[in-house]
Amino acid sequence: MSAAGPDASVFHDLAEFRHQMRMFLVVSEQAAHAAGLQPQQHQLLLAIAGAPRGASPSIAYAAERLGLKHNTAVELADRCEHERLLTRVQDAQDGRRVCLKITAHGKKVLDRLSREHLQELDTRGPKLIAALRRVLAGREQHAAAAEGH
Repeated sequence: MSAAGPDASVFHDLAEFRHQMRMFLVVSEQAAHAAGLQPQQHQLLLAIAGAPRGASPSIAYAAERLGLKHNTAVELADRCEHERLLTRVQDAQDGRRVCLKITAHGKKVLDRLSREHLQELDTRGPKLIAALRRVLAGREQHAAAAEGH
């Protein structure tokens, strides 16, 4: 990479990394659709299930984790609740706070999707990791070259 900006090898490495991520996301989106969900519904279930131990995920938590506006997260939770994937419950510590909880049906769907995602990562993971390593190695080389000048 030159002082003027990235060179062709950086573009190549970034493009390959982006391609590998996108191919994983395509498989993820297809799996969600095959399970009868929109990809964001799957992401919401995963965010709730993946919340830190002891945490009670709320709409605000879901919005932050999914990069959504609060009202969009509300609509998404409404759709998931309508499809019996999750339910709203009052927070045990703060009765004013509403938390999201995955239903038995939602857990069954999420378990199946998670198995499919882990299988895909067994296949795609090494390529994704290699592409990321090339991007990071290029950044390290650039930093070392910049310190030398």
